[in-house]
Amino acid sequence: MQLEIITPDKTIYSGEVSSATFPGVKGSFQVLNNHAPIISSINQGVVKYQDEKGEGKIEVSGGVVEVKDNKIILLAESVLA
Repeated sequence: MQLEIITPDKTIYSGEVSSATFPGVKGSFQVLNNHAPIISSINQGVVKYQDEKGEGKIEVSGGVVEVKDNKIILLAESVLA
């Protein structure tokens, strides 16, 4: 799956992942290969993903995630340090 994490300023991450976990408004949820299409708001929290280098983590302040055809786009409000 292709994952893109984008803020209004720049692209934070772009790459192939085998899974991604998001801090959804009603609890965290995981996206795997061939996931059904979904659009969801996310809360402040840690986005976790598994790529060829291992597990990555990025803390975001909130945003919206779209999953469609094995492509995940996260439009994050901002990334927290």
